[in-house]
Amino acid sequence: MRVIAGKYRSRTLRSLHGLDLRPTADRLRETLFDVLTAGKPGALQATIWIDLYAGTGAVGIEALSRSAGMVHFVEASRPAAELIRQNLQSLGIEQGFQILKQDAVRALRSLEARNVAADFVFLDPPYRMEEAYGKTLEVLGDSRLLKPESIIIAEHMKKFDPGEAFGALQRYRKLQQGDAALSFYRRRT
Repeated sequence: MRVIAGKYRSRTLRSLHGLDLRPTADRLRETLFDVLTAGKPGALQATIWIDLYAGTGAVGIEALSRSAGMVHFVEASRPAAELIRQNLQSLGIEQGFQILKQDAVRALRSLEARNVAADFVFLDPPYRMEEAYGKTLEVLGDSRLLKPESIIIAEHMKKFDPGEAFGALQRYRKLQQGDAALSFYRRRT
């Protein structure tokens, strides 16, 4: 697993064996960021990210590599949270991030209480935790964490559909690649 582009391009990231981690594949991560930047250099400059169920931290680290201003890594597993810290240290990243060792819903409420406003929220629960998609997207659908133009991305199995709408959120795009899919949501206008 490696960083795809930006400041830390081609640098490797570690994962944990035996844990329930399934890092976002390099190719899918590349597709995700190609969609988000869509030929607009600097599109991620100074953006605020929330990387839920962060695992290895690969998506948030990719955002930092591409000039995101802040990434809130949310991971309930102590070993995975430590792995994120190690991956950040191995790249020499010392600022522009926060690691929250909490479950996703609790972390979202905590960030909301601190008036964080995210440009992008990425969620990738373990595939076996299908109910986590609905719970997390419902909280986000009614959250003050989102700006009118915020984008929420859910990575999921191609065979599983997390849903079309959650509160004020509406899916506007779905991309499939191999056995995985990305669903993109934003607030209805």
